[in-house]
Amino acid sequence: MKLQKFFAWIAVAIGLIYFLVPLIGTLEFSLRMRRNAYSFDAYASVFSDFGFITAFGFSMLMALLTIIFGMLLVVPTAYWVRLRLPQLRPVVEFITLMPLVIPAIVIVFGYLRLYNSSSILPLTGYNSTTNILLVCSYIVLSLPYMYRSVDTAMRTIDVGTLTEAAESLGAKWTTIMFKCIFPNVMSGVLSGAFITLAIVMGEFTMASLLNRPAFGPYMQLMGANRAYEPSALAIIALAVTWLSMGLLQLVSRFSKSAPIKA
Repeated sequence: MKLQKFFAWIAVAIGLIYFLVPLIGTLEFSLRMRRNAYSFDAYASVFSDFGFITAFGFSMLMALLTIIFGMLLVVPTAYWVRLRLPQLRPVVEFITLMPLVIPAIVIVFGYLRLYNSSSILPLTGYNSTTNILLVCSYIVLSLPYMYRSVDTAMRTIDVGTLTEAAESLGAKWTTIMFKCIFPNVMSGVLSGAFITLAIVMGEFTMASLLNRPAFGPYMQLMGANRAYEPSALAIIALAVTWLSMGLLQLVSRFSKSAPIKA
């Protein structure tokens, strides 16, 4: 028994070294922009760069739109499948898993082929419509995580009873959806939202091929032309991801003790 614990701790130590040593090295390198001294000059250079502000703000806006429209797509779908069409559940789950199987580069090349400037729907011909296409791309990428989170939250409530009770009081489907269902699955929505935020902030392929000023292409551009700033950007991106995961754990913990709203 003691030998098993010893090897278990060895495995944990190896995992921590594998994860922490490159992270500490990246952090240490990002602080060495000033000769013979540690400083935050690289971070100051990043934060003062207008390109960083533009790229970070653009990706945050895309993440917000992706979360809103993804939520409006996934929650009613999961609700309707669970309430009225349970026989389609395997089909819907298979469809939502497809983005994990099909590479992002294949999806975006399909978009470029279908929506180029010479097609019937020339979405890539204008910046605004290209942004819409990028949001749709991000929604597709986040489907596996958003749908699983919402579906798991929906399993903890009695959808049929809530719907019947609301209908008996004369509520319309919009009232049922936004006043009965959404509040009770908000923990799942927020969990999917934080994962979506992390995905959008680090995504490179779709934003690059659609030629949008997102955070992922900006990081690649800085990595090709600067020395210390890319390490600072990597730490910043990792901090955003950790913040999202921390908020996810916090929401999950509080949702376990939250009462069902009738």
